Amino acid sequence: MPKHVAKSDLPQKPCAQCGRPFAWRRKWARVWTEVKYCSERCRGEARRKPAPS
Repeated sequence: MPKHVAKSDLPQKPCAQCGRPFAWRRKWARVWTEVKYCSERCRGEARRKPAPS
């Protein structure tokens, strides 16, 4: 029996910087509630300028 889970079945949340939705990743399993940004790029941009309104 495969252990594969469809990406559409994973939890999602919007990125605090760009606003695009991103899905749960296994490496974020323990810190999912603390994850705010979809990528390192968005995290870096958030430090340089405020999020769009």
